[in-house]
Parts: sequence; structure tokens; C-alpha cells
Amino acid sequence: MAETIVLRNIRVPMRDGITLSADVYRPNAEGEYPAIVVRTPYLKTSQVIFETGTYYAKHGYAVVYMDVRGRGDSEGEFVPYRNDGIDGYDAIEWVAEQPWCTGSVGTMGGSYLGRIQWLTALTKPPHLKAMISTVTPSDPFVEWPTGLPTPMHMCWVFMTSGRVMQNIDAVEWEKVYNHLPLATMDEEVGIVSEQWREEVKHTTLDDWWKHICYQDKFDQIDVPALHVSGWYDDEQIGTPLNFMGMTSNGATEHARKNQKMLMGPWPHQINRSTKLGDLDFGADSMIDLLGYQRRWFDYWLKGIDNGVMDEPDVDMFVMGENKWRKESEWPLARTEWTKFYLNSGGKANSRFGDGRLSVTEPGADGETVATGAAADEYDYDPSNPVPFITDMVSAQIGGPDDYAAVERRDDVLVYTTPPLEEDVEVTGPVKALIYASSSAVDTDFMVKLLDVRPSGFAQRLTDGMVRARFREGMEKQVLMEPGTVYPFEVDCWNTSHVFKKGHRIRVEIASSAFPKYDRNLNTGEELGQTSEMKVAHQTVYHTEEYPSHIVLPVIPKA
Repeated sequence: MAETIVLRNIRVPMRDGITLSADVYRPNAEGEYPAIVVRTPYLKTSQVIFETGTYYAKHGYAVVYMDVRGRGDSEGEFVPYRNDGIDGYDAIEWVAEQPWCTGSVGTMGGSYLGRIQWLTALTKPPHLKAMISTVTPSDPFVEWPTGLPTPMHMCWVFMTSGRVMQNIDAVEWEKVYNHLPLATMDEEVGIVSEQWREEVKHTTLDDWWKHICYQDKFDQIDVPALHVSGWYDDEQIGTPLNFMGMTSNGATEHARKNQKMLMGPWPHQINRSTKLGDLDFGADSMIDLLGYQRRWFDYWLKGIDNGVMDEPDVDMFVMGENKWRKESEWPLARTEWTKFYLNSGGKANSRFGDGRLSVTEPGADGETVATGAAADEYDYDPSNPVPFITDMVSAQIGGPDDYAAVERRDDVLVYTTPPLEEDVEVTGPVKALIYASSSAVDTDFMVKLLDVRPSGFAQRLTDGMVRARFREGMEKQVLMEPGTVYPFEVDCWNTSHVFKKGHRIRVEIASSAFPKYDRNLNTGEELGQTSEMKVAHQTVYHTEEYPSHIVLPVIPKA
């Protein structure tokens, strides 16, 4: 007799009469088992789902894989995220009542599947005992603080249009991403997407978006969670934010004390290979992730005291050293928040310029005053944007890519330290404060952190951006006065990386990173609705009054 059985296309009723389709994997024996609910828009029919469901069933779990509303074999209309909280509640409570379930239910899944766990947790299903939230997207505009969906989001919109997975390889994506205006980009793919057009229409954090926010509501969530992501996950920022939000603001002490975070050297498709781009992070960079996650569920769903909650709260892979390390909190309590200031002789354009990065504040010594300039300047032309190195499909946006060739451009300001005299570990959130002005009423500023090897390979570590009209927040648009200097705070997400002796720390400043972000057309007109472009003349300052800098979370040597 087989160890496991699969019950297919089980109809699960929702409160409005719609039924969703589920496949149930469980041990092939009579009895009650803790259950794991996984709800997906990507169809419940893949080989990975079969292998994962079988694995857990062999270890004494019932696993319920369910097509979300409007996808696959489920009834209803697919409207991303809008119904997933309530549907999640109904699914969990239905599972808890089945004769093969103990009533102890957990949830897991990544990306879309991760975010809808949080929306479900907000509805407070009584039988939800624990979550594993993987590579989870943040609230609207946290990842893309532009007021618009990233052009590469169109790939996902097309892929999930209709009930089945669409063939994204049949589309010429570079042509699609260059389409203007953004509002009609769907036509370039050959569809008309109400979802895309609605997203483009809502350019501020209004009530339409707030309906699907969860990161402002951690104080309403009382669920232990294991948070999993990778340093090169293109939605990485959500995982540390969620871990910090729950440990600080969870609804109860029970919630606040029972959060764990795992961060590997991985892209959005976590733990698939030791290699990412040209880098190999070593054999230890891949782990027994199924076993790691099962320990979590064994504790919370089976009540097995396996010691998982006695271990430090953070498991993280330190790149550069390529070693795993356990920590007790995030950010690390021993962090030395260190400002690295931009400086130059006024010609920081390209990596061949004179841009310098130093812990010395502008004007702090005579030499800086004597040799430094007040600012660097460049022209940003939206018709010729600075490229962001990436595959053209949205399964993964960027990686540890070499930006040396991109840094040949004069519209990229490059600031670099001298070769390091000793190893420097940077682990934690990275933020920048850039003082800048523009000839335009609206424009963008991008900041990127890189590790430059002696060979010249300029490895991207992390980056971020700010759109000028949203410098005061995403709930309102405030245009600039041309020529006026403004402070721009840039969230560059997180990293854990050791810059080795002889390497150099580098910061890039530009005004585009295409197609990761849409091009700012510099006109100040309504976002996403126009095609007219203007060239913007940008000035980035580094003086005593305007000390542009990046703040690196330097970890002192033990």
C-alpha cells in the first residue's frame, strides 16, 4: 500500500457560494493529522507541488493545495489579493473541520502565496497556528515607490491572465517595457487587462491600495511566523520588514516572541542552486529547506519540543565570507551605523571620473575643502535610460551582476573608496541621504551599493530609489521647484556581505534603472498616462551644508 494518497479536485465552499478546487495530500492511513494550507494562483499541478505534498504527507501531515479564486479549477473571478483574506479564512476553517484533520492548521508559500497568508492572518482564523512566509511582497509602493507598477510587472499580469499559465516566452518583453504610455502597455502584449489599468490609475497610496495593505497592521496579527528570503530576492525588503514588524508590534507577547527569519544568498527562487550569475556561494549555501521548515511545523502543529524555539531568531548567510551565522535580532544590536560621504573634484561621471567615497565628512579637513567640489552634474534622458541588468521576465529582477560596463556612462555618478586595508562586514538595512536639485519638476534618483574586486568586477549588492514627487510619502504628490536643493532619503534594502581586503566599496547615483523601474519622463504630468519626455539636468551636492552620504551597517570584528 502506498504511503500517501492524493484526493484531487475537492470542492471547498466559500461563504459567498463560490467553490475553490483543492488537492489533498495525506498519509494513506486512517487518522487525524495536522494540516498545511497552500493557496496559489500558479496552479496546483506542478511537479514541485507534488513532491512537497508527498514529503509532508510521509511525515504525518495533510497538505491542502488550492487554486485561488478565478485560477485553475476554482470558480469565481481572479482579482489579485482582493478576496484572498476572507477566502483564506474559509479555507482554513473548512480544513480544520475535516475528519482527517486534528484542527491544527498552518500555512506556507512564497511570493503571492506569502502575501496572502498575511491578508488571511488579519481575518483571525481560529485554527491558524503558524505560518511560513517566503519571499513575500510588501505593501503597495514599498518595493516600487514610483506610484506605478514596474514595467516588469506586466510579465506577471500576462502570465496570470485567464485561468491557466500563459506562455511568457512568446512575448518580446523588451519591446513591451519600452511602450508608452504605461497605461496601455497591456495592448503591446496583446491583451486588455483591467487589473493593470486600475493599478496605473491609482498613483498614490489611496483607499483602493490600503484595502490590501498588511504591514501597517501587525498589531492585529497573533501568529508565529518563519520568514524566509534571499539577499538577491527582488522582493527581499518585505521579509526583514515583516520580521521586525512582528517582533516589535505583534498583537501579543506570544506573537512578538515567536518569529524567526532565514536569509540565504538566494534570488526569488530560493535554495535552487549554489550559483547566481557569475558567483558561486559554495556548497553550504544550499540547505535542506524542507527539513528546516518541517521542524517549524513539527513544533507548532504537532507540539514536538525539538528545540527550534531555543535557537537564535535569525539564520543568515554572510556573503563574501560565504558562511552561515546565527544572530539574536535584526538589525544586529552591535551594528556601527557608519556614514560614507560622497566627494569629488566635480567630475564623478562614470567609473573613470574622480568620485570618492569616504568616512570623512565634506569640509571636515582642509584637504577636502581644497580639493573637493560642491557638486556633480549630469543629464538624464528618459529616451536613453541607465540599464538595470536583468532577465527580461519578472521571475527574477537582477542579481550580483557586474556593473562595470554600465558605469562607463556619464549619466552615472560613481563614488569609490580606496582599496580596503582590512575586511569590512556590512550586514543590515542600507539607507542613503542624497541632496540634489533638478531642472525638472519631477525626476528620480537611484542609489546602488557595489563591491569592486581588484579585477574591476563591480558586483551589485543592493539598491533603491526615490521619485521626487513622492519625497514626502506615497499618499501625496509634491512637485519640485527647479533648481531648489532637496534632501532625498533612499531605502536601499538590506544585505549581509564582507568586503574583502583589497576590494573597494562603491556607490552609484543615477536617475534611471530600466526596466526595474519605469522611466520618469521628467514632465510632472499625470503618471503613466503620457508619452512626452524631457531631459533633466541633475545636480548632486556634497558640501558641509549638503553632505550626501550612504549609511552602512558595519559589523565590528569579534
